[in-house]
Amino acid sequence: MKILCIGNSFSEDATSYLSRAAEKQGVEIYAENLYIGGCSLERHYNNMISGEKAYELEINGENTHIKVSLNEALEKGTWDVVTVQQASHFSAFYSTYQPYASELVRFIRGKQANAKVFIHQTWGYENGSQRLAENGFTTMKEMFVSIKENYFRVAEECKADGIIPSGQVFENMTAKGIKCHRDTFHASLGAGRYALALTWIKALTGNSIDGNDFEDTAEPVSADEIIKIKEAVNEAFQH
Repeated sequence: MKILCIGNSFSEDATSYLSRAAEKQGVEIYAENLYIGGCSLERHYNNMISGEKAYELEINGENTHIKVSLNEALEKGTWDVVTVQQASHFSAFYSTYQPYASELVRFIRGKQANAKVFIHQTWGYENGSQRLAENGFTTMKEMFVSIKENYFRVAEECKADGIIPSGQVFENMTAKGIKCHRDTFHASLGAGRYALALTWIKALTGNSIDGNDFEDTAEPVSADEIIKIKEAVNEAFQH
């Protein structure tokens, strides 16, 4: 499976372990991430119009230090899945999504007619984060309520093939007492990124992640945490 992520640091978090975790289930995933830190849908749209080589190309979680344009990436071979997402600091505010999301998806389908388009749902900031207050929220859950509503609305408007429910997984993990953030907003290098990899595998392949024994994480994830993370992932797909 070949995946192209039109993203930012949150898709960088999601793809860091994805290929290696998928291997544990006998699934071959090749993921390219078009990286600009904090990149919004509006900026992706402007890059689409300009054709600027604005992105750092990441392959299976590794930065190649190659600069590419959105057009070049979409025209390079055939993609099975293309993902889009909003910048985390705009994700709770619907007015920041359109018309950019719909125009991007239209452009993607014009270049890759057979690719499935998935919306990658971002997550709320950690409780106590100064960034919560800066965005007008007091809790992670309060922020995620708005995020979730916006992603479902935009996915319907764009007629996306699906949502990757990373934000819901982080909500479930937090409820189970698992720390999933680093620096209060990115995914932690252990449990957070591990959970994202499993979430993407389940969303994009439909396969069960229960038997996945991937454990090569940059920070340790305990056996008890692994059990709870898999529960959190499975519960997210029941919503």
